Amino acid sequence: MYIIYHCVGGAHSSVIACAIHLGTLPIDRTPSKEEVLNVPYFDTLNKQDQGKIILRGIDKNNNKVFSLSRQFKPELVIPAVKDAFELGGGHRDELLLVNTMPCVNSLMKIGGFSSRRLNLVSFGRPIVASGVVKNYDSIVNIVKNTKNMMS
Repeated sequence: MYIIYHCVGGAHSSVIACAIHLGTLPIDRTPSKEEVLNVPYFDTLNKQDQGKIILRGIDKNNNKVFSLSRQFKPELVIPAVKDAFELGGGHRDELLLVNTMPCVNSLMKIGGFSSRRLNLVSFGRPIVASGVVKNYDSIVNIVKNTKNMMS
């Protein structure tokens, strides 16, 4: 199975979902802000990697877990990803695209915008990490629902 967690920027909610899915972050408790900040690929996506499907790891069931920055056009990007997957020889039942935007709160938006768009990383990164901690249960629920769909 190929699981792609996607969001606007591809640097926060989708990568946190990947980290939870892969066991880098806990599924049974809320991590500290420092634990969130220590996820290797948290808040680090470069502009040239937007739109790229990035492998974040392989889970214990041998599923490949990816993140994707799809910007503000999911209605264009998601069908294109599905079609490209099929053109590459995959079957749609092997592909799961998971939108993580429903768990994004105001702190995550403000911090993410400050860090990624304004390049105010030292200001924005701690704010977005605080937003992740605040809405962590929401992200966990997305991951749990994803894992349940695969069972």
